[in-house]
Amino acid sequence: MLQTLSTLLGCLVLLITLLPYLKLRHYLIRSLDFPLLQIATIATLLAVLQLAFSPETWWQWCGVGASLTAALIQWARIYPWTPLARAQVIRTHHHEGSGEQDKEQQFTLLVSNVLTPNREADKLIAHVKQHQPDMLLTLESDEWWGDQLDAAISEAMPEAVRIPLDNLYGMHLYSRLPLEETEVKWLIQDDIPSIHTWVKLDSGDRIRFHALHPRPPAPSESEESLWRDAELLLVGKEIADTSYPTMVAGDLNDVAWSRTTKLFCRISGMLDLRRGRGMYSTFHAKYPPLRWPLDHVFVSTHFSLVSMGRLGEIGSDHFPMLVTLSYTPSHADENEPESADAEEKEDARETIQEAEDRHGEAPV
Repeated sequence: MLQTLSTLLGCLVLLITLLPYLKLRHYLIRSLDFPLLQIATIATLLAVLQLAFSPETWWQWCGVGASLTAALIQWARIYPWTPLARAQVIRTHHHEGSGEQDKEQQFTLLVSNVLTPNREADKLIAHVKQHQPDMLLTLESDEWWGDQLDAAISEAMPEAVRIPLDNLYGMHLYSRLPLEETEVKWLIQDDIPSIHTWVKLDSGDRIRFHALHPRPPAPSESEESLWRDAELLLVGKEIADTSYPTMVAGDLNDVAWSRTTKLFCRISGMLDLRRGRGMYSTFHAKYPPLRWPLDHVFVSTHFSLVSMGRLGEIGSDHFPMLVTLSYTPSHADENEPESADAEEKEDARETIQEAEDRHGEAPV
């Protein structure tokens, strides 16, 4: 009985592994992109269990093959986001960071989805005071959160972009560094804001910064991933049309290894700080077995990494992320961006066009 059950489960896990390769946007399909590590672990354990039963029939061996195939596919997808793989963004060179000019080219960003109903602002404020980031980006922050942050950090971070909303898509950007030519845009849907600005470093160099929090494919939000995908790809296309040093940050409601996020990186030429370093899973903070990386910082080739880490919980369902970067355009050729082929560019164009054609349509 157990052998039959494990065989059926092996076939099911293989099906779950293959479904995300379909170009379908329904949330039931796209949600299978998220628990990659969990599925890989289950598939591996199933294969070990099936082999322990000493399979004899062709059907039992099919179950073993299904489990092993699923495990290999999932671990292969995970591999680039482990320390075993080559890092996509180089670390700051050892001789850098010691001179005054080098220090002026470094900056620290703290990204945190605070969870609107969460009222433990003191925990996030404690992180800010401890780590003293140059920039703080909060997602899901409403007017109450804005009031708490204004009172606590506005003196240290006088530059601010405030978009307090009660629909789970509010955001606030605080900065010690000057923000220039700042725009708040509603790219794909009228209730989903994004921030686009220039940040002037202490060195005088300017970098382009995009803060995003697209709508996720989920039963309570949207039955399909079109709106999320289109927003990411629209920003990616805009970045591709420039050569500016650029950074994209926020809760993207997508994992680093999904088809959409990888397409965004290929279209834009942006780099994933996690690749070659680890998952740094930021969600779900309260359920350790169900964690994956939803909060991201992507950079162009102009940057190198000084440090990156996940901070302690703040009462939200997300952990904050802290990233320190160095603006090092002279080492741009040492980073390894990927590029999109003609088919991928057309795919991105069609996704954006479909979202624009359906503008105003209810997302659920």
